[in-house]
Amino acid sequence: MDLHLNGQHVLITGGSKGIGLACAKTFLDEGAKVSLVSRDHATLVLAKKHLMDHCPEADSRIGIYSADLKNAQSAANALDQAERDSGPVDILVNSAGAAKRASVDDLTPEKWREAMDAKFFTYINMIDPVIKRMGARRCGVIVNVIGAGGKSPSVLHVSGGSANAALMLATAGLAAAYAPHGVRVNAVNPGPVFTERLKEGIAVAVKHQNITEEEALKNTTEKIALGRVADPAEIADTVVYLASDRASYVTGTIITMDGAAHPIVV
Repeated sequence: MDLHLNGQHVLITGGSKGIGLACAKTFLDEGAKVSLVSRDHATLVLAKKHLMDHCPEADSRIGIYSADLKNAQSAANALDQAERDSGPVDILVNSAGAAKRASVDDLTPEKWREAMDAKFFTYINMIDPVIKRMGARRCGVIVNVIGAGGKSPSVLHVSGGSANAALMLATAGLAAAYAPHGVRVNAVNPGPVFTERLKEGIAVAVKHQNITEEEALKNTTEKIALGRVADPAEIADTVVYLASDRASYVTGTIITMDGAAHPIVV
């Protein structure tokens, strides 16, 4: 199936690892240009090497840009550099930032704010300039990789889940506002995925529930109807579909990808 992504410029925040990196690989396979934005330059260099090993001829289609996405100016600077190098951003995929997990007893007002800075504003600081430029050109797509914690609260992730919920509302609201300007905005809500983020969650469960890592992983898996944790590439496939013309009438949609851990009718 031709997704009509050849030559499209895709900017991926959090593109140096995990789901973001998996998205970059799939977009490259479809012929797109990818700009990876992350905080750590060394990690970005390793990510580019990984992508080059996967797609050796893609060197000219990969750009890397370090930025602190908690800072709006830093995000804007990275966007400007990427567009100078590869042209206007056609597709924005947000997969950066993750609030630290904490039990409710450990939360403070400062930690609540840190969660919003780490998850909500790392997305908003890039969405804001990108969507305005897309709206002016009357075309573009944004896909936000958020997280199922925004719909299914966990006592170990209330602050981060609240940031996720805020991003879901922003996704739906911006989709409605920018649809008349030719811009689509969607999101995916992954459940557990085999990434470093999953390992961090397991570590918190081990600490607060006094169980082993094996028990924590088993407890997580037992909640999933499919009986397994997702692979990052599976999330990437849905992201790339939403970004493509094959999803041209899909906007304001938030797709839950949790293996039917929480089956609901929406």
